[in-house]
Amino acid sequence: MSPTCETQGVATVTRADNARAAAEDSLEDYAFRYVPRSFRRWSAGAVGVTALGSIAFLADFSIGASIGIEHGTHNAVLGILLASVVIFIVGTPIAYYAARYNLDLDLIARGSGFGYYGSSITTVIFAVFTCIFFALEGAIMAQGLQVAAGIPLPIGYLISTVVVIPIVIYGMRALERLQFWTTPLWLALALLPLLWVIVSDPDAVQAFVSFTGNSDGSVDFGAIVASAAVCFALTPQLAEQIDVIRAMPPRSRANTQSWWTSLLFAGPGWVLFSGVKQVVGVFLAVYLFTRIDAELGAKATEPVRQFVGLYSSVMPEWLAMGLALILVVVAQVKINVTNAYSGSLAWSNVYTRLTKTYPGRSVFMYFNLAIALALMWMDVFSLIAFVLSLYANVVMAWLVTIATDIVVNKKLLRVSPSFPEFRRGMLHDWNPVGLVSVGLASLLSLSAFGGLFGEGVRPFSVLIAIVVAFVTTPAMALATRGRYYLRRRTDGIPSPLLDADGNPSGERLRCHVTGYTFERPDMLASAERGPHGETQYVSSLALTLDGTDQYMLPPETAASALPPPVPQRAANPAARRMSREK
Repeated sequence: MSPTCETQGVATVTRADNARAAAEDSLEDYAFRYVPRSFRRWSAGAVGVTALGSIAFLADFSIGASIGIEHGTHNAVLGILLASVVIFIVGTPIAYYAARYNLDLDLIARGSGFGYYGSSITTVIFAVFTCIFFALEGAIMAQGLQVAAGIPLPIGYLISTVVVIPIVIYGMRALERLQFWTTPLWLALALLPLLWVIVSDPDAVQAFVSFTGNSDGSVDFGAIVASAAVCFALTPQLAEQIDVIRAMPPRSRANTQSWWTSLLFAGPGWVLFSGVKQVVGVFLAVYLFTRIDAELGAKATEPVRQFVGLYSSVMPEWLAMGLALILVVVAQVKINVTNAYSGSLAWSNVYTRLTKTYPGRSVFMYFNLAIALALMWMDVFSLIAFVLSLYANVVMAWLVTIATDIVVNKKLLRVSPSFPEFRRGMLHDWNPVGLVSVGLASLLSLSAFGGLFGEGVRPFSVLIAIVVAFVTTPAMALATRGRYYLRRRTDGIPSPLLDADGNPSGERLRCHVTGYTFERPDMLASAERGPHGETQYVSSLALTLDGTDQYMLPPETAASALPPPVPQRAANPAARRMSREK
């Protein structure tokens, strides 16, 4: 055997071993894969509870307090309402695709305007979100440790980072248990004292309603939009919800009601709970100013001080301090476990696609935590309103582009494939539809945010991102005639991709590269024939880690000139019987 052949043989074995290692690790996280039925054993209700458990974060209270102090109660509440409505509308089609086809947001983005490598850009946007929010939530936990136990902030930052590691390592199953058992405790600690104060102290409610903050108290559209802009930065939380609801069971006639209920509440519905918490944050800041210390200033945005002040009105201070610390620790562990988990999925997805190697999800968990810890030590919490307002411009450009592609390009114009294709070999590497839309919307909105178009336009920068993305996405799809969505129309496998109910098929096929069996939506025909000329199958995982393209089928030259394909469904037995009777 020649050295070249030996080298090729070693490379092939290494790739296969790498793919097998990734397949085994994917039993817990499916970092860059479709989530198979064999893993999705939870009920729709259990998945919904797990997803909602991750929205226990206390940054909502800080955000509400920040915009309330700046713009007053009326503008802040209207801004929160505006942001919540827009986020719900944008999030609904994306969450539906995640639950229906069991894909995370990166996989959805691939076939929704960005292409196989193009979606890496959007995944990096989300990965940065997990770092920023881990840092903000970790800082809140460190503040709690400082107030209640006297632990210096730098040490508190380290503690809040390290404490999540044991849970994150074990992936989705550990998250499900954590969220299930801690959610009732969080609800009791957060809501019961608040309800007591509202009922027993009507003057506190009146002070909240009449609070003007740093404004003159008048309702101003610019102030409303500026308030909403900070809230819009929370929109990537949808991606963390999707990392859970992608494990939804197949939708059937028996579970339709619970399936839709769980999807709406745990998917886009997270923003309803988030919005309420932001309004409560305004109330708590006003309560501190009017009942505790009018000179608190920016410290009124710290959740630990908000809840210590709240608890102190109904119980001794030592007990108030202890319960506030418990609330802060429970809430921050709940959300930062999700932040670290989702961040590790996002970073590993990008790295593996670009390098064709998979060092393991835990490596990226530590990478994500290191960035977050550095942000905490840089005191990112003190710049919370500015950082979130800046980030919101890119976030909304990204998510509005995906939502618009799903609703307009896929459903109305039908120039985008109805099934969110994610498999390498089926997609072009880059799709200008999403890339141009996000790029143009981000550029214009950030320019407005930086004052390039004048101070009068600056508060409306996020609205510019939303409108430009909404208009550009279908315009680019029509201009390119949808030719950059699909590299191939067929995957070479004769069996249907979807079952009779429209759910991804549970049929299992063997990947000739890894030796493992994968479910039908994760598979393609391989360009490498078997020893007797028979068709072999290759998993999307093996294709992701293959740097030679030896298993990829050639492109179909006619794919761009034809309408996007509709995935074939398995025949419905009842329909076949009716046909025979006719």
